[in-house]
Amino acid sequence: MSLKSAKAIWDYLKAEYEGDDRIKGLQVLNLIRDFELQKIKESKTIKEYSDRLMIIANRVRLLGSEFKYSCIVEKILVTVPERFEATITTLENTKDLSKITLAKLLNSLQAQEQRRVMREDEIREGELAAKHEESGRYKKKNNKKNQLTNGKEAARYNKKKQSR
Repeated sequence: MSLKSAKAIWDYLKAEYEGDDRIKGLQVLNLIRDFELQKIKESKTIKEYSDRLMIIANRVRLLGSEFKYSCIVEKILVTVPERFEATITTLENTKDLSKITLAKLLNSLQAQEQRRVMREDEIREGELAAKHEESGRYKKKNNKKNQLTNGKEAARYNKKKQSR
């Protein structure tokens, strides 16, 4: 409140909230540590995982430090689950992994992930169709039993009625 000019207020706010180089350095170290500790969870998609890594990398860049895309590529290659092993092996055999772009890596992994999801959906649909067919047979079988049972009961009821 004691500052009179807009420039003085701006300089004060900049110094207060931006911090000095030492504070920025510590923030960068914390972000890099967070980046190194990241692991993909089995239930998460490649897109969600790469987005988390990119957020950290962008924060490091905003603080004025360099963060190469190759670090993100290496991190993904090292931490992806075993279900992506075939894609990684194919990439190793066909491309120089030290020169692969982040976009190409993510496209390859996401394509495999989508194919896997489609196969699982087809399997589930097949299972559901089989269960539905089975339950239809069961219902038909039970309906016939019920009809027979109801028919016998109706015959008994009619006999009793006639004998009265």
